[in-house]
Amino acid sequence: MEIKIKTKTVLVILLIILWIIFVGLCIEAGGFLTNAFFALFNPEVVPRLWHPVDLSALYKIDTDSYFVLSLIMAIIASMKAWLFYMIIKVLHNRNLNFTSPFNIAVRNFLFILSYIALVIGIFSNGGVNYMSWLSERGVTLSETQYLKIGGGDVWLFMAIILFVIALIFKRGIEIQTENDLTI
Repeated sequence: MEIKIKTKTVLVILLIILWIIFVGLCIEAGGFLTNAFFALFNPEVVPRLWHPVDLSALYKIDTDSYFVLSLIMAIIASMKAWLFYMIIKVLHNRNLNFTSPFNIAVRNFLFILSYIALVIGIFSNGGVNYMSWLSERGVTLSETQYLKIGGGDVWLFMAIILFVIALIFKRGIEIQTENDLTI
């Protein structure tokens, strides 16, 4: 017996998974922003905020560095959430046309995804460099996996791949319009 899964079913399952990831990333970004906000008014709660990310040692040494690192983490999480929102938006609005895949909407979508991935990669690399600079100054920090700022090189690689695919789609659109004009 052969099981056939239709594309529509796969897209619905993908949409559900994307929504779950998107909500998780929004909670993460909100957690980082909430930590920074509560630290402004009540510094005693910093050790009890967002358990995997304990930046209380950094807050005791340098509050400005605490807020810079919190801002970097919030920007990265927000950009990741925006990336998944863009994917959800395209799948939900049914902007994918399988009869004519080379269209301007898909090209623009790919360019936007590549730019978002580029920004995530830049901030991730900057955050890791900032953490290593803080470590050289003697500050004890959580690992980058807990701060969710690692993997900048992967995001940059993904940005380049998406950019190349977007350029291929751009060329495909040009060829498609030339073919439509010759008929």
